Amino acid sequence: MSTAVKGIVRLIVPAGAAKPSPAIGQALGPLGVNMMEFCKSFNARTDEFKPEIPLPVVLTAFADRSFEFVAKTPSTSYLLKKAAGIEKGAAEPGTQVVATISVKAVYEVAKIKQTDPGLQDIPLQSICKSVLASAGSMGIKVV
Repeated sequence: MSTAVKGIVRLIVPAGAAKPSPAIGQALGPLGVNMMEFCKSFNARTDEFKPEIPLPVVLTAFADRSFEFVAKTPSTSYLLKKAAGIEKGAAEPGTQVVATISVKAVYEVAKIKQTDPGLQDIPLQSICKSVLASAGSMGIKVV
């Protein structure tokens, strides 16, 4: 397919709204990746997401200036905050409860996370346990 790998970069880019910005330029420039080409292909691939949702991206740059990338689902904390309707988690998790969510919301977040590369083979119950742990560490109570 492509030549030798020149580098791998992890970014968080808003869905459907990638634009040539200093943040993207500083990450991709040293690898010789065409920033406009990345922005166009990222926006085309993420247009099914709601605009502006922050998506983790893993981009692999090759020596021949080509690249490939994987856009993952939003972070678990982002999804939990949206489900709970809060801006940020607890300042003192464990002693402070900032919101409550239902078990169904935990299940929905786990279903979304299961679509990530590398998580397809993990049982949904295990992903739910991980989401529950994240909720607890953010001060979100599950009822």
